[in-house]
Amino acid sequence: MTAEPIPAAGERPVGREAELSLLARTVAALRDGLGSVVEITGEPGIGKTCLAAALVALATQRGVPVVRAHAVRGNTTSFQVLRDAWEARSATVRAHPRAGGDKGKPFDEVRDLPGEWAAGCALVLDDFHWCDPDSAAVLVRLIRSVVPGPFLLALAHRPGQTAPEVRQALEDGVRAGTVTRIEPGPLDAEAVAALLARWGTPVDRESRTPAELQDFAARLCAAAGGNPRYLRLLAAAAWQPEHWPERPGTDTAGLLREAKPLIAELDALSSQAAVTASAAAVLGSPFRPQDIAQVSGLGLDSTLDALAELERTELVRPADWKGGLAFRHPVIGHVAHERAGVSFRLRAHHRALELITGRGGRARERARHAEHLLGADAALAARVLAEGAAEIAAREPETAARWLRSALESLPDGEQDSPTRIEMELACCRALIASGRLHEARTRAHELLAHRHAALGEGRLLQAHAVCANTERQLGRYAEAAAIAGAALGLLPRPLPDPLPAEAVELIIEYGLVHVLSEAHDQARALLREAARTPSEADGADRTVLRVLNALCATHAGDLDEAADEVTRCARLVDALPDPLAGRTPETLALLGSAELYLERFTDAARHLSRGLAAAGSGLQQPIRLHRLLGLAAAELWTGRLDASQRHAREVEDVARSLGVRPAVTLAQAIRATALAWARGRQYADEAVAIVEEATSATLAGHGWWTASATGLLAQARLLAGDAAGCRRTLLEGGGGKRLPRVRPFSRPLLLTLLATATLDCGDREEAHRLVRAAEAEADRLGLSVQEAYVRCARAQLHMTDGEHDAAAKLFELAAEAFRTAGMPVQYAWTLATGARSFHEAHGPAAALGHLDAAEAVARAYGALLVQERVTDARAEQSGDVLGTHPLGLLSDREREIAELASTTLRTREIAERLFLSPRTVETHLSRIYRKLGVPSRLALSDLLRRSR
Repeated sequence: MTAEPIPAAGERPVGREAELSLLARTVAALRDGLGSVVEITGEPGIGKTCLAAALVALATQRGVPVVRAHAVRGNTTSFQVLRDAWEARSATVRAHPRAGGDKGKPFDEVRDLPGEWAAGCALVLDDFHWCDPDSAAVLVRLIRSVVPGPFLLALAHRPGQTAPEVRQALEDGVRAGTVTRIEPGPLDAEAVAALLARWGTPVDRESRTPAELQDFAARLCAAAGGNPRYLRLLAAAAWQPEHWPERPGTDTAGLLREAKPLIAELDALSSQAAVTASAAAVLGSPFRPQDIAQVSGLGLDSTLDALAELERTELVRPADWKGGLAFRHPVIGHVAHERAGVSFRLRAHHRALELITGRGGRARERARHAEHLLGADAALAARVLAEGAAEIAAREPETAARWLRSALESLPDGEQDSPTRIEMELACCRALIASGRLHEARTRAHELLAHRHAALGEGRLLQAHAVCANTERQLGRYAEAAAIAGAALGLLPRPLPDPLPAEAVELIIEYGLVHVLSEAHDQARALLREAARTPSEADGADRTVLRVLNALCATHAGDLDEAADEVTRCARLVDALPDPLAGRTPETLALLGSAELYLERFTDAARHLSRGLAAAGSGLQQPIRLHRLLGLAAAELWTGRLDASQRHAREVEDVARSLGVRPAVTLAQAIRATALAWARGRQYADEAVAIVEEATSATLAGHGWWTASATGLLAQARLLAGDAAGCRRTLLEGGGGKRLPRVRPFSRPLLLTLLATATLDCGDREEAHRLVRAAEAEADRLGLSVQEAYVRCARAQLHMTDGEHDAAAKLFELAAEAFRTAGMPVQYAWTLATGARSFHEAHGPAAALGHLDAAEAVARAYGALLVQERVTDARAEQSGDVLGTHPLGLLSDREREIAELASTTLRTREIAERLFLSPRTVETHLSRIYRKLGVPSRLALSDLLRRSR
């Protein structure tokens, strides 16, 4: 059978391909003279009417007459839906006499025989759950009999409101194979995205990346439960994820315009049921009958009767085993709430507030009602909103900020400088920072310091400076943040007071954070050490942060013995804290995880950085989430979880862009490029380099910590992608010169070895030897096993280049074992594969192949294709099967010329001078040559050409 035509792309239901295929087959069968019954059933709003319309379009396209009718809610006329269908059929017959059907007979004579008067037609009955009993009885008999052909009967209905005898007849028909049931389910995120595009829904498409648009569609899909009607309502309301489910969106008028069918359902309720629905909407889900009775004023018996009516219409359903009820979807409650009159809402919210207060309800519950009372009792509402915001600030900062803004706007002019208002202003700034609204928080914090300086008092003055410095730091304005925090620190006596006030602890933490991030840790180290040793009035979490910052400063300074002991103590303290305290601002877990990464405690770092991330979801404060995900992506990169590292790096990019933190985007791109190079191999080398180029071009000066963290990863990604010259250039520019003076001590050995490897690949063996000697001296001072392993690898490569394979093999084995012990499987496998030639020369082919087998097994287990490619090359070298043809045959004339010169001892600049090219052009050609020949370096190129000769 050929494919059936379906409605045009702009008309057919989105995401319903399987359902449309079934409908097309039934229409084709009707054209072949075969009758059938089609049941279109499902939840309200799931798209039954759209599928019924699609059936009409399909039938019309095939030249099949269509008779369509709708059952009417509350109808009292017998045979209403059949009468309407018969009249429509009669009109068709009068207009087209050849269409067939009974001519001239009154309805009463043919009402029981729709299979005859609608012969040859598709009879489509929509909203059949509202049909009258007489129509239902006729159709039950038709469903249970053998359907005369050609005749197609399609019934669209809500099963929960359909007469039991109809449901039973349809169920029996499905089992017997005489009824085709079409039951559309929820749409997926891809279909939701397509619908939003079709509707032209404004979601800031120009300012969102494709990944952000996809994420928005997925979150909207989840909020709507995949239901097209609820999706349409939320889209019309200008839905925003941070407001859901407390609010449907920011456009109430748009919601009510789109909700006319739903409002008609509400209008059809009895007066008691309508009042009950409004009271339930005020209370919010889940709601209890006794609470509705009190808020509505109807009394319990009337409320129970009204709830029974709401359940029959499927507006309300059981929500939990405790007797709670809920609207079938939250948006129905929002429509019912907006539909209720203003006076009813004010009284109902006031009663609900009294009810919750009387039984000792949580501040969050009370604040939800207080928000609606700002115009009636501003003082009470503002106080309750502030209490509610304090309760939810850590988990729902966006809502907390909204409540506090509303409360502040409602306070009378006489309270502008009151302590209550100042406390609320500070809390609002903190909530705005936590929700990522950094510019608004900065404006408020500066206004607070400028206009209410005299009214702040000593304690609040310190808090205001800390909050103001926090906003500047989050925006990357480190100089301003340091100046603001430093000015407030001048108010503290030295030595620090004992005990140290909590507001002073907050300020010192902020001062330490900005100096750590700006690579000026030495300026804050003495103060942090003193504060960490001074008893304070702050809680355990803030005292722990002070100690973590102190340990991080010691790590940055290279005092690893002191740092290691302090990090161990801090880890015990943090592990003893509950999640809400351990993960709150400042970034306790992010700082601790970073220190553990620098000390090569990768397992502990991943454990702390991932703690609570999955459970926190969107409730975790966005700046904190940003730092935690960055650290986690780095930990996963080092420990070989390459897919997870790329996924978290992409998430960081999205969060950082939404917060406007460009340096964090750069660091995330560096992590992603490195993970991509390891995971996808040479085929994706160009893509990895493109990511590096984008990140490098956008790197900003003045962001010390971010830049320092990104430099090494960007250089490593270039080297893995075969761009040794680019790696060298990145390190020299970002590290401040040949000995990388800008690089932090704990990572300098690694970056010096990267520079040495790239320099060796570029043909400068003498400089490579000097760099490795410098790296060895740095590693000896640190005593970090992984840093020492990288240095051993670099020294081993020099030995291998010089033909000293015994020494090289020993160092490669020591380095590989160090990587394995540290939990770095990809680097372990890479080291074994890199040393294959020395293993062969020193210990024989069996030893070399054994190491390659181990490397390949690990690379496959961790999805490191680049390592597998290197293993394949090494095996080919072992067997002597390098290339079937001369490798120079794969190159252009210019590339062949450069390859021959590069295989000698000539440096890049010397090659450029000989060929009258720029050094940058030579480097570009060399990168292309490496990729074409499948070699990682100039050394490997020389070996390949030597063997080919």
